[in-house]
Amino acid sequence: VQLAESGGGSVQAGGSLSLPCAAPEFTYRRSCLGRLLQAPADEREGVAAVYPRGGTTYYASSVKGRFTISRDNTKRTLYLQMNSLKPEDTAMYYCAASVLASGGRCYTLSEADFGYWGQGTQVTVSS
Repeated sequence: VQLAESGGGSVQAGGSLSLPCAAPEFTYRRSCLGRLLQAPADEREGVAAVYPRGGTTYYASSVKGRFTISRDNTKRTLYLQMNSLKPEDTAMYYCAASVLASGGRCYTLSEADFGYWGQGTQVTVSS
């Protein structure tokens, strides 16, 4: 399963970035989708997730009120809109999918609950 990531880049603190992620139709329709980050020498940790109908979302406490996760069903694309970015948001961001029919779940924001991954995109926030 190929999750195609784009976006990312470098921005100053207080700025914004959007991270799109496109998924194949089979995966997109049957999965909850999420974003996780990994800073150097750290483990991968959950940022946000959204269920297929788009109404149920989950966020890590560190990003609540700053990040918004959403799905565009016409484009089969996941979006993470990141506002008010901080230097501590600097990390590699991964798109991930968890197939619900296979017992998948996203609300934990745990790396172990996601079975499919994108290649990752770097986000760097300078002070």
